[in-house]
Amino acid sequence: MHSILFRRLLTGASVSSALLLAGCQTMQPTVDSSSGVSYGDAKAVETVSNEFGSTDLQMIAEKMTGSLLESPVLTGRPTLTLAPVRNKTSEYIDTKSIMNTIQTRLVKSGKVRFTRSMDEMQPGVEELQRQNQSGLYKNQGRAKMGNMVGAKYALEGEIGSIVKRAGGVKDVYYKMTLKLYDVQEGTIEWQEEKEIRKTTRR
Repeated sequence: MHSILFRRLLTGASVSSALLLAGCQTMQPTVDSSSGVSYGDAKAVETVSNEFGSTDLQMIAEKMTGSLLESPVLTGRPTLTLAPVRNKTSEYIDTKSIMNTIQTRLVKSGKVRFTRSMDEMQPGVEELQRQNQSGLYKNQGRAKMGNMVGAKYALEGEIGSIVKRAGGVKDVYYKMTLKLYDVQEGTIEWQEEKEIRKTTRR
């Protein structure tokens, strides 16, 4: 009797292990050998070129959010809005992606609230108009016009670069500056910078 029970337990454990292994295997990305496409670690250091890349974005977001979250200006969970980041480099940089990453980390901290930015405002206005002017919605539960919360602070900045070449060496220096403005008073309540230098030799 004991031997039969023992064999059943072993069989069940084997099946569970096989299912677990199969589950792990299905989570692995499929690599097409004909195209050469494979998945990598999104957090890994990117060294493909000395142009602005994913690692630079992550470094900037980490520095900026870490500094801002330590600032007493966020006491009381104030409302923020995102302003455009000026790209003063000679290359295309998706500054919106940088700010989205910073915004995501700040929102997840629970210390701030974000209002719609300027380029996000139009969809919100259209939704309010649809609820209030289309005649399709009951008064109860309908979002009312004129109740949006204004931002106390605006987060804006710029990114610049200096590029130098000598022989087979190319040196690129980036600097991202971010400022938190009091919307009403126009004063800078917080400011931070992140510098990055990348050098390639050929």
